[in-house]
Amino acid sequence: MNSNYHLQDRGFIDAAAIAADYEGGDFMNARELETAVRKMPKVDLHLHLDGCVKPGTIVALASEQRITLPASGKEKLLSYMQVDAHCDSLRHYLQKFDFTLRFLQTAGALRRIAREAVEQSAEHHCRYIEVRFAPQLHRRGGLTVDEAIHWALEGLKEGESRFGVKARLIAICMRHHSEADNREVIEAAARFRDKGVVAVDLAGDEASYPAERFRGTFALAQKLGVPVTIHAGEAAGPDNVYEAITRLGAVRIGHGVRVQEDPSVMELVRQRNIPLELCPVSNIQTKAVQDWPSYPIRRYFDQGLLLTINTDNPTVSGTTITAEYMAIAEKFGFTLSELVRLVMNGVEAAFLEESEKRSLRLEMERLFLEI
Repeated sequence: MNSNYHLQDRGFIDAAAIAADYEGGDFMNARELETAVRKMPKVDLHLHLDGCVKPGTIVALASEQRITLPASGKEKLLSYMQVDAHCDSLRHYLQKFDFTLRFLQTAGALRRIAREAVEQSAEHHCRYIEVRFAPQLHRRGGLTVDEAIHWALEGLKEGESRFGVKARLIAICMRHHSEADNREVIEAAARFRDKGVVAVDLAGDEASYPAERFRGTFALAQKLGVPVTIHAGEAAGPDNVYEAITRLGAVRIGHGVRVQEDPSVMELVRQRNIPLELCPVSNIQTKAVQDWPSYPIRRYFDQGLLLTINTDNPTVSGTTITAEYMAIAEKFGFTLSELVRLVMNGVEAAFLEESEKRSLRLEMERLFLEI
């Protein structure tokens, strides 16, 4: 590519000029577009640590921990770790984590899977990722919340060093956990703010545990100055998105595909420029929307919502960040310049200090130039 584009006032790359630098620009065939998507630098802001564990890693951890597996071989294990076409809800989807979590209760296991999360992202040219996990789910072996966070961060740091991908951690509060347990997570996240933790989140069975139940918990996050992203508008409606933004202090929303059900909430998201962490493949699998024709990404994009594209759970969903971008290109006609804009939305939405964000912008510009 040549250098006929520049960073604009807000730091966004001129996506149309980038596309023009490819032979054929936005007017490329499917194979050319796939090649461009594979090469382009990316970010992934919504990536669950326990959702990207490789089957081979489970085999190794089971051997180390002397746990008998229900099936032999990586391929046969996938049925325990990955949803199939019969997945009919978020609750069904979340059941896959019950199998994997059993093996993720030691310092070594957390360190390894965090390092491998960075490695897998590097394979698809991610330059920045935010990996989220719920430390309270990894304490069966005696780890404290702080220890779980520490070892996950150690794995991310190893991955950064080995694979050149900047990686940060988001600590999750679980909807079915007690307020005391969730407050413990937020307090720990505040202690690790200068060590790699960049935000806190709320995840789990959204339909059974509405966002309003967690006002006190996330008031603590706001008091301690920890940024907030909330899973909302996935298994429940736009009321949860409204509550997350106006009462829980969310500055990003995980998924948010159901904001279309209430025009006033959709307008709130647009006016406040709240980034939506869309995860197209898993949104279809969990039936956050019924099918691909119902997926609102093109409508959201055209109406000016700030969208980011993410993987959610690569192993559970059987996806990659490249596959996510290709899916929206193939199904909704996103052009290369529009895909670049979505990548750069992820840069702008990252939970980074402004100096780090500026460095990331410049790195992405350099990498786009080198393609």
